[in-house]
Amino acid sequence: MADAPRGEDAVLVAVQSALAGRTGVLAGARALSHFGEHSLGWVGLAAAGALVQPSKRRSWLAVGAGAFLAHAAAVVIKRVVRRERPHHPDIAVNVGTPSRLSFPSAHATSTTAAAVLLAQTTGLPLPVVLVPPMALSRLVLGVHYPTDVLTGVAVGALVGKAVGTAVNRDSGVEGD
Repeated sequence: MADAPRGEDAVLVAVQSALAGRTGVLAGARALSHFGEHSLGWVGLAAAGALVQPSKRRSWLAVGAGAFLAHAAAVVIKRVVRRERPHHPDIAVNVGTPSRLSFPSAHATSTTAAAVLLAQTTGLPLPVVLVPPMALSRLVLGVHYPTDVLTGVAVGALVGKAVGTAVNRDSGVEGD
């Protein structure tokens, strides 16, 4: 018999117990997972925005570049840290993953960077709308610890801010 889950394992079991059985939650979490895989959904959205709104093409392209750079940063960190994904027997893994590495969540990282840059592009408060569902989905799916997700959000915010600052500086928006 396996030991009772403790620490972050216990948090994952609690999240899954509270949410995974609700109608549409697993399907929604899987859809977010597929959208965010390798930041491709955000890159695609950015490309569409650049085509539809040519007056803001540079900002839309920054969204895609920021999401991709954030994903790349998460992959590099994963390879340095080498933390394995949750594997306690009480945690259900509800989606496939491209690797066994967990820290940080690349989905949370790229989503946060995209949301920060989308907010800059649209003027809407998108981080508060987009980041929590993606972050929570990683826990519901059982593929990340809470600290993986929180670190991903922090790294994504830093990358999004850095890309946004660089784009504004290069376009003369911030004090030349």
